[in-house]
Amino acid sequence: MKVKDIFTFKNERIKILHFCWFAFFVSFFAWYNMAPLATTMMDDMGWLTTQHIAALGIINVALTIPARIVIGSLLDRFGPRIVYSSLLVLMSFPTFIFAFGDTWMQLMISRLLLGSIGASFVVGIRMVSEWFPPKHVGFAEGIYGGWGNFGSAAAAMMLPWLALTLFGGDQGWRYAVAFTGVVTFVYGFIFYFNVKDTPDGRAMIKPKKASAMEVSSYKDMVQLIFWTLPLGGALALSVWRIEQLGFVSEPALYTIWSIIVVVVIYQIYNILKVNLPILKKGVPEDDRYNFKTVGALNSTYFANFGAELAIVAMLPMFFQLTFSLSPAHAGLIAASFAFINLLARPLGGVLSDRMGSRRKIMLIYMFGISFGLIGMGMINSGWPLYLAVLVTIFTSMFVQGAEGATFAMVPMVKKRITGQVAGMTGAYGNVGAAVYLTLYTFVTPQQFFFILAGGAFTSFVICYFTLEEPQNSFSEDYYYSEDDMALAKESDEKIAAKEVAANKR
Repeated sequence: MKVKDIFTFKNERIKILHFCWFAFFVSFFAWYNMAPLATTMMDDMGWLTTQHIAALGIINVALTIPARIVIGSLLDRFGPRIVYSSLLVLMSFPTFIFAFGDTWMQLMISRLLLGSIGASFVVGIRMVSEWFPPKHVGFAEGIYGGWGNFGSAAAAMMLPWLALTLFGGDQGWRYAVAFTGVVTFVYGFIFYFNVKDTPDGRAMIKPKKASAMEVSSYKDMVQLIFWTLPLGGALALSVWRIEQLGFVSEPALYTIWSIIVVVVIYQIYNILKVNLPILKKGVPEDDRYNFKTVGALNSTYFANFGAELAIVAMLPMFFQLTFSLSPAHAGLIAASFAFINLLARPLGGVLSDRMGSRRKIMLIYMFGISFGLIGMGMINSGWPLYLAVLVTIFTSMFVQGAEGATFAMVPMVKKRITGQVAGMTGAYGNVGAAVYLTLYTFVTPQQFFFILAGGAFTSFVICYFTLEEPQNSFSEDYYYSEDDMALAKESDEKIAAKEVAANKR
């Protein structure tokens, strides 16, 4: 697939790609509707402080981690069309509640629920992989992720204008936030009536069980449990940060931690429930996959997307204080890190598709991130500003290109569990952000960049020893086992039976 093909709208799979990335764009447009209007909200409400805003920022991403796991399972069971449409429509309601909330409880609960929309990314990954063959899926997933992620930048640019100029008045911010809810609600229906899960004549192969990821060996099951534990740990860390800000009491903190422990134990129970019967029966050789590849991809997204979220949060202040810039000037320079997404993430997918080895491209990107972040850690007030900006852009190209390279590999791990793999890998991006932003409170910005570099290099080492080149990496179709084909046949028979029953009515 070439760049010019992206604008061939008569091609059905290209049309699906555009519907998908815009659904992701709309999701992030709503998810990031608070940050650009934070100061306006504080001026209007009076009682709202910077501490409240900081707590809402943490709450905004708290449910994204478990939501990506849950949504990954749901879309493998029900298909991306229904799940994406439902998620967009449902998430419009907490958006409206937040827009017109007057109390801390209303703002907190609505923001907590709205964080689930961050799981939207996972849905499109599965849908795009259904429409694009392995040899083109990296580029397509890069377009989906890079262009869709720009929804957060669009919110930063558009919402202040909507609030202060178009709507105006003290309540203008409320109508601007509500507008993002209207967009998600309407687009949920537009998406539902204009897309299909798979091309005509092609069944969507679903996993045997959707409550937990299938594995191929007892060793892999232990690894899956090991990689499940940090997901709960990141949630516990987020709650601790909110308690430190004074918005959760110590008894409530321990209560929430207890609930998190119970949920993690239940997830481990599901892993055992799903996999023990499969492993006792024995997994056919052609149906096996190595879970260590999932672990390697988890580490890359922890190190690249986790770093991106953390850097975006601290970069404006870093430039402002280091080079004595105005907030507006520093914000504009820092925005270059996010703007690069439009190009860098698709480029990561393209290189993964075309360079003959997805594993080598992943290793190059993770090493490049390490090198770039070390450079950012050396930035100080003695540097020329242009050089600091160039190093930042260089690092951003590697960070976001690595994100594209990660999800160029996710659909090929095991096709029928793509949703669950994407859910876990995507969740690790938020785990990375939670860990990194917590560490940031204890170190200087320069030290922070070195910590991020260490995380990227650790991922490089993990990938070097555990990441495998996927089967059928550059072919016309994905690798399917005999079990996959049997599941596809079963899916076709169910669809045919439903059509017969509908015709009899």
